[in-house]
Amino acid sequence: MSVIQALLIALFVAAVESRALGYATLTMRFSPLMTGMWVGLVLGNMPLAMVTTAAIQLIYMGVVAPGGPLPSEPSISAAVAVSAAVIGNLDANAAVAIAVPVGLLGSYLYQFRFFLNTFAIRKMDQYAIEGDSAKLGFWIGAVPTLISFALFVPLMFIALYLGAPVISDFMSSISNGPVLHVLSTVGGGLAALGIAVTMHVIGNRSLLPFFFLAYFLVVTSNTFISALSKAEITVPAITTVTWAVFGVIIAILYSLFTAKKSND
Repeated sequence: MSVIQALLIALFVAAVESRALGYATLTMRFSPLMTGMWVGLVLGNMPLAMVTTAAIQLIYMGVVAPGGPLPSEPSISAAVAVSAAVIGNLDANAAVAIAVPVGLLGSYLYQFRFFLNTFAIRKMDQYAIEGDSAKLGFWIGAVPTLISFALFVPLMFIALYLGAPVISDFMSSISNGPVLHVLSTVGGGLAALGIAVTMHVIGNRSLLPFFFLAYFLVVTSNTFISALSKAEITVPAITTVTWAVFGVIIAILYSLFTAKKSND
């Protein structure tokens, strides 16, 4: 990884963690997919980056952030884990096992950001009492963003430029041993745990049938298409976009039927 590549990824993570791009960065912080896409774009291997970050995404399905902090920072974990996976050509499940401890450390870093922001509160209180809206807006919006960039950019740059190659080399050195097998197994289990958390968050018995319906439709359709392809019969692939369209249609119909029932 070059200096420019590490710096570009570090700047993106800092922008996400500081919410410098507005409300959209809050959504990016909760999901590692955008960070993984940016890593793939910067490192020039989008397919591997997206496969890896999709596996990491499963961990964070259903994770909420009460009061702001997350138990693990998705953007930070994706930046380091996906970078290590792309550099070392690692398995996605092994990258998941890397993402978990990195994300945990990132959550402490995010909380430290809150602590640093407290130094700006006195100025905010002062300008609020004085009624100086211009300076108050600057200290509310610009100063916390600058503090976040000053915190995240150098630390993420060091973690990426020095840490990601070391992690990838270490993982490559144990690629044929039992350690990597254990990490891959644990990574796969963590993805299943993320799905279980999502089902727990849904918690509504009337919605669970839709979850199982979607899951088994995907499984059976893939099995059917695979069987036909082995028989050398050309069958159009059913993409994720197609399933998303079906999901939207079912959601609209469900809303219409439940609304009619409640009106009656």
